[in-house]
Amino acid sequence: MKFSEKVRQARMVANLSQSQLAQKIGVSKRAVAAYETENTRPRERTMYHLAKALGVSVKYLSDIKCTNPLEEIEKDEAMLRTYELYGKSDADKLSELLTQNKALFAGGSLSEDELDRYFQALTETYLQAKLQAKLKFGKKQANG
Repeated sequence: MKFSEKVRQARMVANLSQSQLAQKIGVSKRAVAAYETENTRPRERTMYHLAKALGVSVKYLSDIKCTNPLEEIEKDEAMLRTYELYGKSDADKLSELLTQNKALFAGGSLSEDELDRYFQALTETYLQAKLQAKLKFGKKQANG
């Protein structure tokens, strides 16, 4: 299913009008209409807010092959926070780290709540390390 179809379908399931969704994510109604009809995609930060408002994951919205609306939703909050603090490059690094660590629990016995807490702890550790590197070495080396 295409991005535009997923946005429209998720909005309908969430029982939101285009205007209501636009207000929730801080864009115009026209922008939401474009997401649903022209396959226009929002910027990275808005994509996180869109997914959250619709109750679906960013992966679901952005990956045409993804059919599970909740796939990797546990990562979205951490990704947004990292994106806002350090930018897209570090958000991508964190995403890869979380994906690699999720494989550790494939077929394991952790509940979704325990897995969410683990991801949150891993994210906090990543952000703290990033901050410490920035303070110790300055911005230039912390991003390298």
